[in-house]
Amino acid sequence: MKNRFSRRDLLKLGGFGILSAAGSVALTNFKPAEKADHKAHFLQTPTPMEHGEGLPGTGDVDHVRNGFNPGDILTDFDYGKVSTLPNGQTLREYKIVAINKNIEIVPGIDFPAWTYNGRIPGPTIRATEGDRIRIHFKNGSDHPHSMHFHGFHPGTMDGVPGSGPGGMVNSGEEFIYEFDAEPFGLHLYHCHVFPLARHIAKGLYGAFIVDPKEGRPQMDKEMVMVMNGIDVDFDDANDFYAVNGIPFYYQNHPIQIKVGETVRIYLVNILEFDLVNSFHLHANFFHYYPTGTSLIPSEFTDTIIQGQAQRGILEFSYKHPGMYMFHAHVTEFAELGWNGMFEVLAA
Repeated sequence: MKNRFSRRDLLKLGGFGILSAAGSVALTNFKPAEKADHKAHFLQTPTPMEHGEGLPGTGDVDHVRNGFNPGDILTDFDYGKVSTLPNGQTLREYKIVAINKNIEIVPGIDFPAWTYNGRIPGPTIRATEGDRIRIHFKNGSDHPHSMHFHGFHPGTMDGVPGSGPGGMVNSGEEFIYEFDAEPFGLHLYHCHVFPLARHIAKGLYGAFIVDPKEGRPQMDKEMVMVMNGIDVDFDDANDFYAVNGIPFYYQNHPIQIKVGETVRIYLVNILEFDLVNSFHLHANFFHYYPTGTSLIPSEFTDTIIQGQAQRGILEFSYKHPGMYMFHAHVTEFAELGWNGMFEVLAA
């Protein structure tokens, strides 16, 4: 029987272990020096670059093999196939498939994920308040799954076991979720089949944006950030933390903005196994709109705390060029992947 260890044991021992064929991390028999070398392979200091000097990082995973890139997910809003119903209502149709997929989360470590459309997070579904949403969901996985949306909808569309056929869609089966997009705000969706913690932790979640009918004030840049954790050894404790699926991505690939550009971030927390998550912006403050259901911000701050499924909209701009960090204001989360950089360029 393999010994199990927590992420804190992992940090103390200085080694990440290796993936077994079953997809769990096994504590190896490395000597202390070998463990340190093994850890250094993942938390190495990158070759000095303009954006990466002195920061621990993992280098790049194979995004092509993974089938998605967090740099693209940042601004990939899916408005669906648009048509008009006989009553004049806008119809937006989406095709979502749940599939099992191995995803390289840091170089050399594959995570046996469950995904919507082969990516973590799933597609960012976006609509306008009052639109009709029609989700053609197919379960291509080998486990029952569902789609539960936060917002208003009939009970039969809730995607929870016991609510009807869409509450548990078996392997190979299909279901159509249909409802009106309301209320306006920033919402999310996730699988609600039990054990719920495992279905969420393995990757079945995504953002759901409902724009107000009159729209929001125009921004120069909009981006979505879904905060998540990754439990590679299935001991109900996260070993890595990330935004949009891949640890350290925005540290290794800073997000470029310009001085004076207005930025809007749709921030969603779907972290499992830890009670709260957070977002801290360096050398700046942002206007914060909890759940995005009001056009008036609740506060002007540089750090916010979110429990699981909490979400909010952040708006800000930078006055000075330079490199600025954003990250979870929990040191452990940041050191294990939830860390990024904005590269602010002169206008």
